[in-house]
Amino acid sequence: MPTRTARTAWNGTLQEGSGQVELTSSKVGTYEVSFPKRAAEEAGGTTSPEELIAAAHSSCYAMQFSALIGEAGGVPQALDVKADVTLGPDPAGGFKLTGITLTVRGEVDGIDADTFAKLAAEAKAGCPISKALTGVEITLDAALEQ
Repeated sequence: MPTRTARTAWNGTLQEGSGQVELTSSKVGTYEVSFPKRAAEEAGGTTSPEELIAAAHSSCYAMQFSALIGEAGGVPQALDVKADVTLGPDPAGGFKLTGITLTVRGEVDGIDADTFAKLAAEAKAGCPISKALTGVEITLDAALEQ
């Protein structure tokens, strides 16, 4: 299996510095990062480690879930997956991820709502990114839409 690479070039202090995150393997872009914008409610045109984790988690989960649906005899017409990753204070000092909420809405042929919910939970447990983030509480909100 392949290794994927990203690179960050950082200049300056935590509070006054900034950096650029380059998605090196795919070459799809370079994105600005800064701690003040990371800690603010509005991102102001920058990304953050939490947003990048949310992107990784939502896409990984969608792939895992679509595979499980297919294995169960269903046909996913559309899956809309959102990951909300929250940064908060760490009682031990500094910051930590305080929670992740996965929200999925799906249009799927060939399975009922109970099967959808069961497979959604299995996908949450089996997604490699979920497995990597076991130190963070991950909640799931899944609903089949017809």
